Amino acid sequence: MDMNTIESTIRTTDPGCWRPGDAWLAGGTVLFSYGSSVLRRLLDIGAAGWTPITVSEGGIELAATCTVAELYALPERAETPAQTDSPAQPDLPPQPNLLAQPNLLAQWPALALIRLCCDSFVASFKIWNMSTVGGNLCTALPAGPMTSLTAALDGIATVWTVDGGTRAVAVEDLVIGDGTTSLAPGELLRSITVPAEALRSRTAFRRLSLSNLGRSGVLLIGRRDEDGAFVLTVTASTKRPVKLRFAPSSTVPADDGGVPTAAHLRAALDAAIPEELYHDDIHGLPAWRRDMTYRLAEEIRAELVTDSSSTTGA
Repeated sequence: MDMNTIESTIRTTDPGCWRPGDAWLAGGTVLFSYGSSVLRRLLDIGAAGWTPITVSEGGIELAATCTVAELYALPERAETPAQTDSPAQPDLPPQPNLLAQPNLLAQWPALALIRLCCDSFVASFKIWNMSTVGGNLCTALPAGPMTSLTAALDGIATVWTVDGGTRAVAVEDLVIGDGTTSLAPGELLRSITVPAEALRSRTAFRRLSLSNLGRSGVLLIGRRDEDGAFVLTVTASTKRPVKLRFAPSSTVPADDGGVPTAAHLRAALDAAIPEELYHDDIHGLPAWRRDMTYRLAEEIRAELVTDSSSTTGA
């Protein structure tokens, strides 16, 4: 879309440059689709040169400019790793290429969620090669699959502030409503870090849409952590992510292995999601989204109470 109000485009990653009428530009797939009649400048971070994906023993850091296509390739790289490390940076000590570990996918089974969530875009290859992880989060659509992925895996966003500082915020606290984030004017999402503890979890994925190639109407991800904790993250059916966490040592009535019973999980959903929090648009009525949330939550609960060790999707 030709946004005829734009007076200039500036390549910068400095939030101090921001002023009213500016918008941060990464892939631009949403910005140029919807257009604007009020923007005057675009602050382009597309040429920032940030490393898209950094893998370490502590987990994975995704740059805000990491594209969907780059993220989608990560599980395959982990399964069939490259034989050489990335070129060394002159000002940095050499870093081990953890993707060269042939058992990384076995160590981090939650990596399987990446492709399930990327596929939930239901987008063309052109969108995949331009749309960014950070852009999807900052657009804050209830059905944003990068919100679903990173919130479910305890992602922590690093935000650059206009005064030159940084702050960390959990993804479920970054996206706070339909099209609304907790970012202050001018703040820039720099990266999202997913901890290794969450990546080692056994997971289950469920998604529903009103059509085969439609936007997600309900998307739930369940986790079973190494310590036995059960974590359920509800997205798409709700205006913002909702996360339920059940510690194995709690007094919650549980089935085998510490997963909450069906009745207790349903009661927890009742308490966590008031009726007005269910999303209402052309992709699904609130009543349908609520019913499907309970249905898929129980499917995930039942799956993770078993000894299955594989991530599955539906």
